[in-house]
Amino acid sequence: MTSYNADNAPAPVGLYPHARRVGDLLFLSGIGPRSADGKSIPGLELDASGNFVTFDFEAQCHSVFRNVKAVLKASDALWEDLVDVTVFLTNMKRDFQTYNRVYAEYFKDHQPCRTTVEISSLPTPIAIEVKCIAFVGSRV
Repeated sequence: MTSYNADNAPAPVGLYPHARRVGDLLFLSGIGPRSADGKSIPGLELDASGNFVTFDFEAQCHSVFRNVKAVLKASDALWEDLVDVTVFLTNMKRDFQTYNRVYAEYFKDHQPCRTTVEISSLPTPIAIEVKCIAFVGSRV
């Protein structure tokens, strides 16, 4: 087993790697939209009490995919290696249409399996997290 961490993706919020390779499979830990510096969330501004001042879910979607790409690259894998994507949304009714549209932009030529579930919260004030599996074969 080999573990990977990407310098240009946000640090994990716990004790786990960004990705771990086991045989021909690369498992990505849950990846959120936080910026690589870990101090900001694209599309989200909070007031001092933690209430939303601005919220742009589409910006969070694009940021999630940038972060996934960064982890794949650090793991010597490609976007096209993704075979399974699980997305966690904190508000399915509000956000699913936007997520589905943005997802289609990134996966129009390559379509891994996908599962989308709604959850009540995530460990930071983000609205989306993505967990992926890639098939890397013997080239990594």
